[in-house]
Amino acid sequence: MSEGTRFGTPNAPNATSLLLLGSGELGKELLVEAQSLGVKTIAVDRYEGAPAKQVAHRSHTIDMTDAEALRELVADEDPDFVVPEIEAIATEELTRLEDEGYDVVPTAEATRLTMDRQWIREFATEEADVPTSEFAFADGEEEYRAAVDRIGRPVVVKPTMSSSGKGQSVVRAGDGVEAAWETARGGTRSDTGRVIVEEFVDFDYELTLLTVRHAEGTTFCPPIGHRQVDGDYRESWQPHPMGEEALSSAQAMAERVTDGLGGHGIFGVEFFVRDDEVFFSELSPRPHDTGLVTLGTQSVSEFGLHLRAILGLPVPDVTVERPGVSHALVADEPVDAPGFTGVETALDVPETDLRLFGKPSAYAGRRMGVAVSTAEDIETARDRAEFAVDQLEIHGDA
Repeated sequence: MSEGTRFGTPNAPNATSLLLLGSGELGKELLVEAQSLGVKTIAVDRYEGAPAKQVAHRSHTIDMTDAEALRELVADEDPDFVVPEIEAIATEELTRLEDEGYDVVPTAEATRLTMDRQWIREFATEEADVPTSEFAFADGEEEYRAAVDRIGRPVVVKPTMSSSGKGQSVVRAGDGVEAAWETARGGTRSDTGRVIVEEFVDFDYELTLLTVRHAEGTTFCPPIGHRQVDGDYRESWQPHPMGEEALSSAQAMAERVTDGLGGHGIFGVEFFVRDDEVFFSELSPRPHDTGLVTLGTQSVSEFGLHLRAILGLPVPDVTVERPGVSHALVADEPVDAPGFTGVETALDVPETDLRLFGKPSAYAGRRMGVAVSTAEDIETARDRAEFAVDQLEIHGDA
């Protein structure tokens, strides 16, 4: 019998260890998967009580954009795998750590390129040669206004560095140019102040194609459709119906971009589709929020696929076992130490499961949980998931 990969015991000298940089709800699901194989898990974030910290073997609170603090932590923990979950990380230090032999997932370069919309757009168009909507970048307000005029309204305006739709808005005919500039500047995760101005694509639908790079090649999950509000995910469903030609085109683009980035793991590649013409939009080199639906639809979720690819384990062909929908629970107002009611009624809905993320505080628009429902068809699953979330209320119990 072949010995293959050897897994140790958590917190023992022979442990296989995974250091997670960013400890939100997606990271929490990844660590649960890792622990099912006896992997030692270490969660890191900028605040106490982050969701993944609640399940990790060990946790730390640091400013992950502080290169010195990041290096010191990695040196102290000496993990087998360093897995970024968010954009706000000292990526140049990650590159140096990778050069010294640390395994950064999928690669330090992929993390660097995808943390900034400018870098990944330029990489996608110039290196991977995939079609995108027209775009331009601006550092100052005058340059920004010129970009809006050149591309022509409507346009989408975003910070080059942000997450979960922060700082995103649409400028249509008439007013709104100044407001969009201020919104983008206020929502950035960097000090550059740079924004991206994108052609507004009047698309038929948008989708996420979860793309897994692993030791045996590339595997695609069935397409996931999603609905966003102000650039932030609110609902996703799988499978999303689409023509074979459009799907093949999206898969070819996703493979070109992810092959260019390299490494092993799951990538959430986003596209717009209009009249079966596919446009690359964005990419995350990690599990994607819209992929929460795979907790109910696939035999191996996006988190299990990511872990398998990281560890060099077999990645199966992925099919939808049953159509499903995820629906986010979003806070309406700030709440410290939130409490939840309505869980009994929500879980009484057929084929429905809940994830309450356990975030220590809420603010207006923050995702606090998700319902995942399956059914014979997407519409029935959508009704179930939406009804389940409607039963939930967030309270300030502290």
